[in-house]
Amino acid sequence: MSLYPRPVEELIDHFARLPGIGRKGAARLVFHLLERSDSDVRSFAGAMIAARENTVFCRECQNLSENDLCPLCSGAGRDRSVLCVVAEPRDVAAIERCREYKGLYHVLHGVISPTRQKSPDDIRLKELLERVGGGSFGEVILATNPDTDGDTTALYIARMLRLYEVKVTRLAYGLPMGGHVEHADELTLLRALDGRREV
Repeated sequence: MSLYPRPVEELIDHFARLPGIGRKGAARLVFHLLERSDSDVRSFAGAMIAARENTVFCRECQNLSENDLCPLCSGAGRDRSVLCVVAEPRDVAAIERCREYKGLYHVLHGVISPTRQKSPDDIRLKELLERVGGGSFGEVILATNPDTDGDTTALYIARMLRLYEVKVTRLAYGLPMGGHVEHADELTLLRALDGRREV
């Protein structure tokens, strides 16, 4: 027997399917929406529908866009000789917040993951190879996460890019800003040592 009316249960089920939201969190979101005004709820629903219907993939970088080309690919002032490869659109936003990187991007929309049955054919690798094959890039930065799947993806892409005359680099990683050496695990320290640079 359900504790809530059927429409409320169905909405809880929909929210619970979102990543990182369990049934309790989903119920909290639904009850919050039920307390909002009709205009707020309609605006929220309209925003979800508009985002789904009016968002496409940029034909160049595969990032989310409202148009055929995203503002980063169509904008002036970008270094078109450097390409940063990321797993997800949110990674582009994270790098852009640093305001240091001025090159272009390529979004894979996932990583190679044998445990999740994601192969190279399931990500936007073909599009990446076509772009690099065009010969306009001098460097490709692999900016996938420093975990097993991210490293697997980066190594696979690096191997594929050996066919082209392009410098392939990987983001440095190691100790976080404000972190303490004594609290770091061995793998983090090893990567920090490997990624050291001259000062």
